[in-house]
Amino acid sequence: MRTSWTISRERVRQIRRREGLQVVKKRRKRKCLGMTTQWVYRAEYPNDVWSYDFVYDQTEDGRQLKCLTVVDEFARQALAIRLGRSLTASDITRILDELFRQHGRPTCLRSDNGPELVSKHVQNWLKDQHVHTHYIEPGSPWQSAYNESFSSIFRTPCLDRCLFGSITEARVIIDHWLEEYNTLRPHGSLGGMTPKKYLQRWTEANIDHQPKFLTG
Repeated sequence: MRTSWTISRERVRQIRRREGLQVVKKRRKRKCLGMTTQWVYRAEYPNDVWSYDFVYDQTEDGRQLKCLTVVDEFARQALAIRLGRSLTASDITRILDELFRQHGRPTCLRSDNGPELVSKHVQNWLKDQHVHTHYIEPGSPWQSAYNESFSSIFRTPCLDRCLFGSITEARVIIDHWLEEYNTLRPHGSLGGMTPKKYLQRWTEANIDHQPKFLTG
């Protein structure tokens, strides 16, 4: 027959102190944050500030679709949407390297503190490329307003309206939508011009004052 005793909380504390016992307190894990090397507010010219982030969806079979969006904040130009089942830190640097070769290196890259974006691999690679980083504060998406706005525009007329049968189909449809976004969709913030037209007008007006990396 089992017997039991009632013991007060204070008595437990006394025994614990007498025996030198301690209750291990659980420490709350802290999320790793990226190291900001340049705080930027707004882009002053093309290739000044790019922002990038992930947007998630899925294919018809329920498997994850992970999209990396890269936006030039000055002209609101969507430089790329790259997608896969998963995208690692190595994938990110490979994609950025491709875009740097195509468009030139930006002065600064703005992003949130997603694990792939704050990885040492990405941060060290950007440092080697002489590209500054601006990581927004946790829980402050408005600090990356341009990319947040683009992600919303991308999701509503494209991701939310299309049921992708495969990742290949998703790539084709998203690439077509991206071309329309840059060349056909007018932006109120650009005076009713498309990103492509706005960039063309700016280039023509500032051809003698562009930074060297824009003119080759």
